[in-house]
Amino acid sequence: MTTDEKRIRELIERWAEAVHAGDLQRVLADHAADIVMYDVPPPYEGVHGIEAYRETWPGFFQWQAQGASFEIETLDVTAGSDVAFAHALLRCGTPGELAANPRYRLRLTLGLRKEQGRWVVAHEHHSFPLGDESAGEEEVRRVHERWYAETAAKDLDGMMAAIADDVVSYEHQTPLEYTGVDAVREVCARGLDAPGDVSLDVPDLKILVREDLAVAWGLNRVRVVGQDGQASESWSRGTRVFERRDGAWMMVHQHLSFPLDQATGAARTDLRPSSR
Repeated sequence: MTTDEKRIRELIERWAEAVHAGDLQRVLADHAADIVMYDVPPPYEGVHGIEAYRETWPGFFQWQAQGASFEIETLDVTAGSDVAFAHALLRCGTPGELAANPRYRLRLTLGLRKEQGRWVVAHEHHSFPLGDESAGEEEVRRVHERWYAETAAKDLDGMMAAIADDVVSYEHQTPLEYTGVDAVREVCARGLDAPGDVSLDVPDLKILVREDLAVAWGLNRVRVVGQDGQASESWSRGTRVFERRDGAWMMVHQHLSFPLDQATGAARTDLRPSSR
């Protein structure tokens, strides 16, 4: 192993340790300003530039906080005088996922270049193999995790990235259905317009994947903290259908609802799960 290959190996190991620790500044270190990353979730064209790269990590850190692993299993590095590449397999999954599929691995390819005598990562490519249902489940779960982070950041463009152009959504409000991503975008924009902080999560999220179709369901929790510090919380039912298109999971259908009061016929927005 050459001196440069040793330095690159140490750089990648530091990066993986930082990812597992959820240390964003260390994750960003040793990355080029014009980095291009092809991630597991969309967008198809990848993320371009260090700021876009930065924004991909909060959702992943939220998922990882469930006790997930992110550990290098194999790593190979080849370095020239000013360009290098590396490929690796990583144990990346929750304990349940790894127990169900011990061979579950994230594939990683890195392209590096030397800038003023220092190696930096100019390209990352992350993927799970197609046809692995546990990998598909993880990919769909990460779509949700990104939605949680993007809702908190009020990042409307980010929220739309995994929604198909031809989506059909049954929302809480009239009309009967919303057709197309622009219609869903308007609904999401209204939700983000609430003054103060808005958060979304699905604590009991269930996901079922079969080949290129996936269904996810659970109880949606929306929490709003107003500018006066007062918090309000509502729960509703949610079912979402995804199709894998061009290698990325896209939401093609969504069905949201509040239960109706049998006596009055009015939507009950004040109900809470009995176990929470």
